[in-house]
Amino acid sequence: MLQDAKSIRYYQRVTDALVDHWNRGYRTDELRLYLEGYITCLRHSDALEPYHINRLEQEALKFLLDPSNFAVPQAEPDLDYY
Repeated sequence: MLQDAKSIRYYQRVTDALVDHWNRGYRTDELRLYLEGYITCLRHSDALEPYHINRLEQEALKFLLDPSNFAVPQAEPDLDYY
């Protein structure tokens, strides 16, 4: 679980971007590449401590591999008959 405020913000940004890219038609392999690039940029920029980056990477991979995060909610049928 992420507890550092900066780590949480970066996690929210990357997971929001993953969902946005999914909705645009990208799929898991492409999203994994996106995530790897994002993590690499964090490492090169020294934005976070290496420990926090590793935790963020683990949590983001869990998010990516959970299909319920990318499920599109279906509208419920209207059962009211007039």
